[in-house]
Amino acid sequence: MQLHRSLAAIARPSFKLLSGVTKRHKSTESFASMWPVVEDPSAPQFVVTPKNGFLPREDPLPSLPPKYQALEDILNRMSLKLENGQTGLLGKGEFGPTIDKSLPEYDVSNIKDTRLLLALFRDYTFAVSAYLLEPCDLRYKQGLPYGKGRDILPRSLAVPLSKISEQIGSRPFMEYAQTYALANYKRINPQLPPEYDNLELIRKPSGLPSEHGFILTHVAMVRYSGDLVKYVIAVLDAVNQGNRDEFNRQMDNLNATMFEINRVMETMWKVSAPKDYNEFRTFIMGTKNQKEMFPDGVLYSGVSAERVFYRGESGANDSIVPTLDNLLQLTQLMPSNELTDILRDFRTYRPVHHNKWLNWTEEKSKEIGVRKFALADPLSTLKYLTAMDHVRDFRNRHWNFAKEYILKYSSHPVATGGSPIKTWLPNQLTTVLDTIISTGKSTLSSFPASSKEAKEGIEKLIERSNDNYRTLKV
Repeated sequence: MQLHRSLAAIARPSFKLLSGVTKRHKSTESFASMWPVVEDPSAPQFVVTPKNGFLPREDPLPSLPPKYQALEDILNRMSLKLENGQTGLLGKGEFGPTIDKSLPEYDVSNIKDTRLLLALFRDYTFAVSAYLLEPCDLRYKQGLPYGKGRDILPRSLAVPLSKISEQIGSRPFMEYAQTYALANYKRINPQLPPEYDNLELIRKPSGLPSEHGFILTHVAMVRYSGDLVKYVIAVLDAVNQGNRDEFNRQMDNLNATMFEINRVMETMWKVSAPKDYNEFRTFIMGTKNQKEMFPDGVLYSGVSAERVFYRGESGANDSIVPTLDNLLQLTQLMPSNELTDILRDFRTYRPVHHNKWLNWTEEKSKEIGVRKFALADPLSTLKYLTAMDHVRDFRNRHWNFAKEYILKYSSHPVATGGSPIKTWLPNQLTTVLDTIISTGKSTLSSFPASSKEAKEGIEKLIERSNDNYRTLKV
């Protein structure tokens, strides 16, 4: 049975969305009609709309139906430390043997319930990562190098996961959105928004409080992505209609949303201790570019004779910053190098409809000329560069996380997603800094009679980026 295909080959869900998205819109037509709220129960769970943004359109299933009880039981016993204080399967090195002995090969054909499909993808990918990486974590806990992981998946994991992955258009491996974070939360009070204090984890490889904080902070950030989608569409509408006052107003709304996202991101320091990160980091590693762990890739038994490599889970797979990169036309300014190639590869490890949104945003911004429109007016330039400064703030904080959570406590040179830790994030951050500085200086030179608000605001953004340069080094 041959189930491994390229993402392009499998990313064809039957639910029809975005017909005709490449057509040129008339200036009076709103782009909002392309991204309606979806009520169709056959739709994928991850459908980008101004209502749910990048979160699933329904809360994830917190547990599997009785038909899959064996998998549910194993995952409930998976954590390094269980809620009752006892040591779980991963802590005892018994996860792999338990899978081999106790997990049947479930038939996952013809599942139409997309919420169940997402839960099964989440749970099988958690199980796959735990199975492959358990030996590495055991060695790490003994103070040794990670060493090799298991490199052959049993049929009971490989076959069902590959079938599910084909149905949802994803690779058969853990993802940020469809596994680790955005499919892995439940609301304590379903009537309240998915803010941090209203969230609990579903699957937890380590069971540590810092893991809880690390994952759910991401969910609490993405809780604002519906507003982000709404205002991105509104900005594009304003540019398409040539309405500068509306552009400035909607950029203010977008910047207020990004302020909230960055505010929540900053709370990571309080809820997830840097010294704890490496205690649960092992289980989100990938098999691509992890030569110490998986020099020959992984064999999916019963699926293909070809060994495969996949990137691991990473917050870089989130769609917030790529959306801003594309709207502001930063993506096309990234340097042509291997690090930017990794960035583009990362952007394929996300739900199909997230990719459609990102591709559409990039194409539409280029088509109607968002950057050109913004730079034709100093006040619009200020609002445009303020959005870019929010991207700077986000990326700089991510880089500070990498330094404090990873580099301070680990000598392993490769991030969970397979990128080089010391150079990958600075590659994107320096592009943002350079663009803010050069664009700001050019605007001040081209518009010497700018308003006091625009002139002082742009000068402050330039100064902030220059200051940021001084903290880039490890």
